[in-house]
Amino acid sequence: MDYRKHVVYLESIAYPGTPMTTTIIAFVSQKGGVGKSTMSRALAREAANNGLKAKIADLDTQQGTSVDWQRTRLNNGIEPAVSAEAYATAAHALKLAKQFDLLIIDAPARTSKGTLEIARVADLVVQPTGASVDDLRPAVREFHALVKAGIPKSKLTFALNRIGTPAEEAEARNYIAEAGYTALEGCLLERPAYRKAQNTGYAVTETGYVGLNAKADALIQAMIDEVGDNG
Repeated sequence: MDYRKHVVYLESIAYPGTPMTTTIIAFVSQKGGVGKSTMSRALAREAANNGLKAKIADLDTQQGTSVDWQRTRLNNGIEPAVSAEAYATAAHALKLAKQFDLLIIDAPARTSKGTLEIARVADLVVQPTGASVDDLRPAVREFHALVKAGIPKSKLTFALNRIGTPAEEAEARNYIAEAGYTALEGCLLERPAYRKAQNTGYAVTETGYVGLNAKADALIQAMIDEVGDNG
């Protein structure tokens, strides 16, 4: 994926005649285990692989999932190197945003004032979700709350994760559309290879299976395209 080409293009449209500014993509959710860290890692890996200065801001200081993964990646000598750091609050992370081409916010698994603060400054807010109603219902409520607080719907999108079948994907997309939101093109399938890759410091775009890598890469690309549409 030519990530750099997309980011330079997007920023040149949004800010013509000015230097590139930081793109902020945030992953939020009320629930844990829906894929925020999975997608944060993949996005950071692809950005680093294309020469961008990217940082994952891990705001879940208790779990530190992205930071732990980055440490495993570093210890295993996996290239490209990916930067991740824990921050106590969204405000702390955002103060450093201008140091990077891309700031990826891996938000904690709960709704807070910080979630709204993140949504206000982010170029794109992605909420990963599974296909079950138990995942979808609170996810939709989360976005409803952000919209009620003044966040434009154009900034908000879903990313489907742990999808088993095409029919399951279609049902989830219908649920999201009926709630008034969009879901990114593509999805991550429910596959052990994705978990195995991440356990050893790789991203879901770096499994041993070309097809799975392409599936994950397409979802990451859809995020970048969405930022471009918003710009």
